Amino acid sequence: MNILIIGAGAVGVSVARELLKSEHSISIVDKKPSAMRISSASDADWHLADACEVPALREAGAAEADIIVCATGDDKVNLVVSLLAKTEFGIARTIARVNNPRNEWLFTDAWGVDVTVSTPRIMASLVEDAVSDGSLTQVMRFHRSGASLWQVSVSAEAPVVGSAISDIELPAGVAINAIIRDGVPLTADADLIVDVDDQVLLIDGGDDVNMSALKNYFRPRPVAPAQDTEGESAADSEGSR
Repeated sequence: MNILIIGAGAVGVSVARELLKSEHSISIVDKKPSAMRISSASDADWHLADACEVPALREAGAAEADIIVCATGDDKVNLVVSLLAKTEFGIARTIARVNNPRNEWLFTDAWGVDVTVSTPRIMASLVEDAVSDGSLTQVMRFHRSGASLWQVSVSAEAPVVGSAISDIELPAGVAINAIIRDGVPLTADADLIVDVDDQVLLIDGGDDVNMSALKNYFRPRPVAPAQDTEGESAADSEGSR
């Protein structure tokens, strides 16, 4: 698969390295000479150019690209390149990085963005996962379909613990996509049993989903308040006098 990566910073190069392991054809574009660290991903094709210019994208192979990943630290650049990728080259899949959460609303199909990856959102997800179980966090949103990918850690005594995926009746429009257990991704087969500390990946269909109800599947069951039997006994004794 031909993949064009815009931005040769830490994020762009890391993505390139991972994709090269899967033997994809990778091209990297960056306008900063200092970013041309070719040895960091030597099997990729490197281009010193401004990706916001159509000729530069064409020279980098945008016309043949199956996917473009806009991974710069500048939201404006990521948006402009996504739009050019769709309107000028008809690239099938555009993935754009969001750096400032305030700009996330702009990253839609109107700007040519198919998939948004929000670095702040992912970081927040990791923090929430570290400090609490049962916290449902959005990992990414697919703008063309409106669907979202969610992640949640299964807490002890959650209702889903010990249940097969086929027996879990989630709200309409939500499905378990995969489970990560001890760092190993598992296919969400119908007979897979959910366990404590599983990382569950869910996807919704883009419709309104009752998130409060969804969270309750992965949080501990609420404990009923203990009855004050001693107080009741005293009251009964008082009433019998």
